[in-house]
Amino acid sequence: MIHCTVQREKNNIFAGIDLWLILFFIILVFSGWLNIYAASISEEHTEILDFGAVYGKQLIWIGLTIPLIIVVLFIETRFYERFASIFYIISILSLIGLFIFGKNINGAQSWYAIGNSTLQPSEFAKAFTALAVAKLLSDKVFTFKPFKNHIKALFLIFLPALLITLQPDPGSALVYFAFLFVFYREGLPIYYFVIGFLLIILFLLTLKFGSYASIPIMIYVVGGIFILIFGYLSVYKQRILKRNWLRFLTISFIICGYIFSTNYIFNNIFEERHRNRFNVILGKTTDIQGVGYNTNQALKTIASGGFSGKGYLEGDRTQGKFVPAQDTDYIFSTVGEEWGFLGSTFVIILFIALMLRIIHVAERQKSTFSRVYGYSIATIFFFHFMVNIGMVIGLVPTVGIPLPFFSYGGSSLWGFTLLLFIFIRLDANRAYEW
Repeated sequence: MIHCTVQREKNNIFAGIDLWLILFFIILVFSGWLNIYAASISEEHTEILDFGAVYGKQLIWIGLTIPLIIVVLFIETRFYERFASIFYIISILSLIGLFIFGKNINGAQSWYAIGNSTLQPSEFAKAFTALAVAKLLSDKVFTFKPFKNHIKALFLIFLPALLITLQPDPGSALVYFAFLFVFYREGLPIYYFVIGFLLIILFLLTLKFGSYASIPIMIYVVGGIFILIFGYLSVYKQRILKRNWLRFLTISFIICGYIFSTNYIFNNIFEERHRNRFNVILGKTTDIQGVGYNTNQALKTIASGGFSGKGYLEGDRTQGKFVPAQDTDYIFSTVGEEWGFLGSTFVIILFIALMLRIIHVAERQKSTFSRVYGYSIATIFFFHFMVNIGMVIGLVPTVGIPLPFFSYGGSSLWGFTLLLFIFIRLDANRAYEW
């Protein structure tokens, strides 16, 4: 009976696949293309099958996802687990290669030029990093109790994030911090989140109030950190303090070094466009015609849609090209104007349903590898979804990350398709695991 079941799996690559995930994928890709068409149509490009236009090129990439999906579903599930480390190494090498062979677009050396097209390896590195994380955490001898395993897990996500930051593309690098939620789910102590939250707050406060000319302020901040950490540990965690005083002292000095290096990193590693966006968000600069122009126009475009929208292809601000990059990073403004509040809510519900379904499917997995990978892609989708929409409506700085399946780009579409369908393939195999 087992032999027959396994044989049926090998003969039918579609056996056991989750139809809900397939349905969400189809609806999101189709809806995304409709909005790309609306945002990029012009007097020169009006025909649907105009492959010289942005929407025509995206249609080609959508068509090419079909053979990609077939290949992903055809490969045996053990292959993904066995070669997860190899895929990760290849992705790291592809990111390193950009510094030598990469093409610079909009100030970031993040693409390989292939004929008339470009390929962005950071979009695929997310899937391969998720496989590597799943491989590490599914090791039977791996637990988060030894501190050295914390270093191993954090190094897996820190390395690609660092390489992408140096391109520089800090927006794409931020996505890798989504893996911390997966680590927490698998046993990473919560104090890493506390430290991460504090680092973000300290980074923003330093940019807002600190500078090399305000050393006294920085001294007060550093002194306050020492008092808070050691005061808390002395009163409530005396045993922990006695046992791990060196570790906490080291962490404290790292935080202090981080604070003093913030201005250097901000002024020397971040590009001017990134610095300007942070300054607008922090209120240090008011520039609705310069750095803040995109967000300001996006907000006006969304507001003009009202409750039910102006109708498909009837958005005068979308058709008038008021919002730069409206077919990529700011695609959600098209949804807001032409589909209105109702359409925007529908899109948001679709994404939430997709992520909840991924989590549900991840929970039913029999193998740790499949479960961890499922949670990894759920957090990646969530991060892209929250940051992109938050960026469009002005809640977070413009960091330039795509809305999954909506933003124009072949690398983005293929990267998210690869992420999702590897998981669909892993899930389809759970009935054959014993």
